[in-house]
Amino acid sequence: MPLTSLDATVSNLESVFEKFRSEASKNKANLILFLADKDPSTSLSWCPDCVRAEPVIYKKLEATSDDVALLRAYVGDRHTWRNPQHPWRVDPKFKLTGVPTLIRWENDTISGRLEDYEAHLENKIDALVAGKCTK
Repeated sequence: MPLTSLDATVSNLESVFEKFRSEASKNKANLILFLADKDPSTSLSWCPDCVRAEPVIYKKLEATSDDVALLRAYVGDRHTWRNPQHPWRVDPKFKLTGVPTLIRWENDTISGRLEDYEAHLENKIDALVAGKCTK
């Protein structure tokens, strides 16, 4: 199957990320999607940009014939994410400023990223998957 996915939260990212990293060499593209949790009362993300971007990202990734791994990392509820000391905001690897953020992980580092304002753009997703988008 061309697209494989893993899900992580703040509490288990390190262990899930290690599995993701250990399997990275098997894939043409390794992507990390940081996104907001779903609101239990609506079953939708509390983040409007995530609601807009997620279906586009999944459509593009599911359409590829290449082996692609996607790690979905859920940042938590709105209150958790808004904390300036959120672990992924201060993590030197990720330096998140917004969600959704789609990152291409290559050679154990970030080789490209799409920030919240551009993560829904099909041409940019295609470029990131192809390795033609920079940090």
